[in-house]
Amino acid sequence: MADFRVAVFASHTGTNLQALHQASLVPDAAFHLSLVLSNNRESGALAYAHAHAIPAAHMSGATHPEPDQLDTAVCALLNEHRIDLIVTAGYMKKIGPKTLRSFDGRIINIHPSLLPRHGGRGMYGNTVHEAVLASGDRITGPSVHIVTAEYDEGPVIAQQELAVRPDDTIESLSTRVLSAEHILLPAVVQDLALRAIGGHGSGGVARQRP
Repeated sequence: MADFRVAVFASHTGTNLQALHQASLVPDAAFHLSLVLSNNRESGALAYAHAHAIPAAHMSGATHPEPDQLDTAVCALLNEHRIDLIVTAGYMKKIGPKTLRSFDGRIINIHPSLLPRHGGRGMYGNTVHEAVLASGDRITGPSVHIVTAEYDEGPVIAQQELAVRPDDTIESLSTRVLSAEHILLPAVVQDLALRAIGGHGSGGVARQRP
């Protein structure tokens, strides 16, 4: 089993969680999916984790009413599981300051646009794709970036460019970008794991147009 331990934070269906889990099972995987955390007790992410015997927890304002208390509990759980990297994938809650400090530079997020375009507070899901189409952008695609205290403002690690088609709708664009996320995110986590354990990660920003 790989020693590089990854936690995934997700609030809804958890399709990126599923992609990461499947990637962690291949023979040359350099990372292990060690924890799933959700602020939604009914999330598909938690259901998937339970079905696949991945340690999982629901933590939210319902379990810890005070924000500081929640932040402390999340941090303690991450340390208990000896987490090396946190991946937020469709996680609809801001990371607390204690967790940000304790895991500085070790929290990444996947966002469905080519940051810095169409990022920031309130920009997620179909809202992003609607903005891409309204802006007349000719390219779009997911970005993986370091999480900081401000929404979507951390350094970009990798991006995958996709052409915006003349007949694209919000739904068609969402489908293609999500498929790209399922490829990009596991590749980035594998790269970070290899570099952390002394392997040879690429160390670069992916800008590919399939």
